[in-house]
Amino acid sequence: MPDNIIISDLYKNYSGEHALAGVSLSVPKGCLYGLVGADGAGKSTLLRICTTLVSADRGTARICGLDAAKDFQAIRSRIGYMPQKFSLYQDLSVRENMQFFADLFGVKPKEREERMTRLLEFSRLAPFVNRRARNLSGGMKQKLALSCTLIHTPEVLFLDEPTTGVDPVSRKEFWAILSELRAQGITIVVSTPYMDEAHLCDELLFLHQGKVVRQGRPDALLASYPLALYTVWSDEKLLTVSQSVTLPHGVALLYPEGGAIHAAIAGEERPATEVLSLVKTVVPGATRAQRTKPKIEDLFIYLLSEQNDAESSPKQ
Repeated sequence: MPDNIIISDLYKNYSGEHALAGVSLSVPKGCLYGLVGADGAGKSTLLRICTTLVSADRGTARICGLDAAKDFQAIRSRIGYMPQKFSLYQDLSVRENMQFFADLFGVKPKEREERMTRLLEFSRLAPFVNRRARNLSGGMKQKLALSCTLIHTPEVLFLDEPTTGVDPVSRKEFWAILSELRAQGITIVVSTPYMDEAHLCDELLFLHQGKVVRQGRPDALLASYPLALYTVWSDEKLLTVSQSVTLPHGVALLYPEGGAIHAAIAGEERPATEVLSLVKTVVPGATRAQRTKPKIEDLFIYLLSEQNDAESSPKQ
């Protein structure tokens, strides 16, 4: 299957600071590709270069076989882009917003009604077609924004943290829609701060300070997690741990996780009782420990700690 997106050695600086520093990736047609990273990692810059809104300082970005630096007009007709703050017109209804974007993208009147009807049903917005955008819930606004982005039937869809601030039920519905779009053959590149969403992607790319630190399929990435992970908790109270705590010998990472604590142990797996004893030296309230499987969030924390250790190591 051919790649819809090919990024090669992409660099972008802002005021002397690297927003991107040698990013390379490829996205096959029909893939749901996730970008993961903290604020300032370079996710939005990468998406803006792919959508021809920003020029790279170095490197190439090819979208649908076209050069983003030279063929921007042709690319824009074949992609959809939903930035973090999509500009809906609050005084217009759902239908009027969609009509406006259909006109903006040059959708012919004959095709417009058919596409609008299909997208309204697809996004579950048909019952609210006459409601003004300002009166929609956060999740419904995001689904309307996505519908407006899809009105010209793009081949590739770029979404920049589309569910930030949206309630969990609406987030789940939004991702169900993305799965349906992928099944239709649309290539989707989405950045997300939510690790449970990241696991829904076909492939992931972890960015840190403009550099690629890891990429691959979620299951394969989790299989590469090199530490033994344990959940430590208390039967009596919620546990927490300070970021500045001195880690017990053999404990590589220690961080809060939903009222409990995750302890990542370097080296071979140890008995849970031994791990509990280690953690109790810095978290006296801990009463139980159990071996657990890492999730994408645990991998993300490990990768960040690995990068921070590398950056703090003395240069030779």
